[in-house]
Amino acid sequence: MRLLHLVARRGNSAEFPENTLPSLRSAIALGARFIEIDVHLSTDGTPMVCRDQELVRSGRATATAAELEQMEAGEIERLGEQFRGTRMPTLATALGLLAGRPEITVFIIIGRHSLGRFGHEQTVARVLHTLKPFRSRCILASADLTAVHAARTMGTCPTAWVLPAYDDHTRLKYEALLPDYLFCDRTFLTQTAPLRRGPWRWAIYEIDSLEEALSLAERGADFVVTRQVRSLSEAMLAHAAGGAAKAGSSADGSMDATHPLPPPGDR
Repeated sequence: MRLLHLVARRGNSAEFPENTLPSLRSAIALGARFIEIDVHLSTDGTPMVCRDQELVRSGRATATAAELEQMEAGEIERLGEQFRGTRMPTLATALGLLAGRPEITVFIIIGRHSLGRFGHEQTVARVLHTLKPFRSRCILASADLTAVHAARTMGTCPTAWVLPAYDDHTRLKYEALLPDYLFCDRTFLTQTAPLRRGPWRWAIYEIDSLEEALSLAERGADFVVTRQVRSLSEAMLAHAAGGAAKAGSSADGSMDATHPLPPPGDR
């Protein structure tokens, strides 16, 4: 059996406001070992957990950390009034949830707006400084190739590139850069051929169904990134348990053991 890992996209963002402490706590409570969050630098240089696109749309992309911490993050339009009053956390506060939880790894995705405002090296350096106490359990990621290169050059934690496409031109870039992880939108995978192999590990995002997850595992995916943390994790666990019971029984009645892939940082 090939093991496939689930990554909680912005926490349990199907049921809670994304990138918030309630969403992250819910994902952890559901047993997620891998979580993805977005990071934006406030105008005074504090890494905040949020999507910079939302701040640009709301006109708050240049707000200070103190102002952003007071920003309503309850996603009232999507989730109604139940999470009104939920606030935006700093990256340091969010990473505090890792204390005493060595099994959890976080993918931290740096947005483009911060990179444009502060520059690649300064933005990456500020984020790396914040995650330093937990760097063995953090992966720094971005859709910006120069930011990933800067993170690799600083060399304090694994890196991931969020691919802009799945084609030969992009392949030449990641074969030159050699990031530890490659994030890819499932809609880019128009063919059914195996994923290109290398020293990296594949994470395919916006996966909601067990069928699609299993299909990607057969093609070589190591991670599926989902908002549907509860339903997909339950389906994957049930499938794994059923497969182990069916395939693991031996003549003496014992069960074969399966082992997870090594966590990032221990490779």
